[in-house]
Order: sequence, then C-alpha cells, then structure tokens
Amino acid sequence: MIFHLAKSDTLQILKKELAFICLFTLVLAYIELRFFPKGSFASLEKLFSLYSLLGFVISFLLVFRTNTAYDRWWEGRRKWGELVNDSRNLAVKIAAMELDKEHNDFFARHIANFPIVCKEHLRDGTKFELLDLTPEEKVFLQQVDHIPSGVVELIWLKIYQLKREGKLSEEDILRIDRNLNAFLDCIGACERIKNTPIPYSYSLFFKKFIFSYVITLPLTLIPTFSYFTAIIATFIFYVFVSLEVLAEEIEDPFGTDENDLPTDKMAERIAGVVRTIMLKQVGNPVKGE
Repeated sequence: MIFHLAKSDTLQILKKELAFICLFTLVLAYIELRFFPKGSFASLEKLFSLYSLLGFVISFLLVFRTNTAYDRWWEGRRKWGELVNDSRNLAVKIAAMELDKEHNDFFARHIANFPIVCKEHLRDGTKFELLDLTPEEKVFLQQVDHIPSGVVELIWLKIYQLKREGKLSEEDILRIDRNLNAFLDCIGACERIKNTPIPYSYSLFFKKFIFSYVITLPLTLIPTFSYFTAIIATFIFYVFVSLEVLAEEIEDPFGTDENDLPTDKMAERIAGVVRTIMLKQVGNPVKGE
C-alpha cells in the first residue's frame, strides 16, 4: 500500500494544494535566508513550542471531526445491514406461505426492487430502468413523490388483495408487517443522515485553522531546517487536510465515492438472495407427508 501512494485518492485531490504549499515554503525560505541577516528570525524559533501546542489542538479537533463523520458512515452501514436481514427474513416468510408462482414472483421482484430504489433515492434520482416493473407499476411509481414508500405500498396492496381472496390470514399479515415497517425505518434513517450534513461554518473553521497553521509554520522552522522546511510543511499539510477530506467524503456515505458504502453491490446481493430463496421454495415446496 505504501508503494501505491501515487494512486491515493487524497493525493490526487490535493496535488495542486500540496505543490502550492511546497513552492510557497521554498520561496519563503529563500527570502528569509537570502535577504535577511542570520539570526534575524531566530526569535521565531521560540514560537515552535506554541505551534507544537496548536498542532496538538488541531489533531484533537480532527479526531473529533473524523469520529463524527465515521459515526454517520457506520450508522448508514448498520441500517443497510438491517435492510439485508429484513429483506431475507421477509422473503423466507412469504416463501413459506406457499403462494402460487405469480404471487411469489411479484413479492420477489419488489423485495429486490426496494434496496435499488433506496440507493437511487439517496443519490437524488430513481432510475426506473434498473427496476423490475410492469408498465402499470412503473406508472404508479412515477406518480409517487417518495418512491421507496411507493414500492412498499405496492407490496401492501398485493397483501390486502391476497387477504380478501383468503390466501393470507391475519396472522400472516402481522408476521410480514414488522419487516415492511423496518424497510421504511431504514430509508428514513438514511434520509436523516443525508439531509443533516455537518454545519458548513463548522467545516469551514477547520479549513481556515489548518491553512493558517501550515502557512505560518515555516517561519518557526526555516532557521533550523532551512530548505528542508518545504518537505516538513508539505507533509504536515497533507496529513491534516487528508483527514478533513476523508471526513467530508464519508459523512455522506450513500454516494459513489471510493470510500462510500458499496450500496450497489449490497442491492445486487439482496436481489440475488431474495430470488434464490423464493424460487427455490416455489420449485421445492415443503409440505407434510
């Protein structure tokens, strides 16, 4: 991983800023060492202890910032893990009810559709071509403001139809109810994460603090490290700003960035598991001898 540093996403994002900091420090070192007598800035070395303290403060704040962002990422991952379990449980329950193939196909399609709808909804737009829908179902969902709720509504409409036909009992509906409610709870929690970003002024404060620290730090280091200060300042800038960039990336974990949740793969996995469960049950129904 060390030898693949050139492929680092943060290095690619910050390469212009890193070049600027390095060049700025070199110019500052040249001016100080060339045009000012030796010892003119020696008193600035006494500020190094202060900058050490400021570096500790920045590190502490960045840890808090990163932990806050990671908590959002982990909560999103936990909710998608619950969605995997609830989808599988719902598929098992419906498959065990021994409905005919047409009805099992309907439930398999829409249980598999729900995670796809969720990931697209959290990316600000549902792509209907990714869903397994009949023309009537597509028209129905296009008229709904909240597409994930629309998919759950389609499932409930089918359940009540089967209840009227006497194919599902009240107990069957109660068993299904918990998992369908969990579907909506999951998308609600994910929407809360997405729609409640870290306050902009809070994030901007970190950027200003880091920039001010790194820009002024060379003044305390040049008398001791000369032109090597450029390497030190660039490295410190890279470490601090990379943590801020990573925190910004994972605080909204439902996108398509490198460190976001693999919701595409998870949706495909759910669809595969659901279809396997329900098609297997249709082909090999378990009945008493």
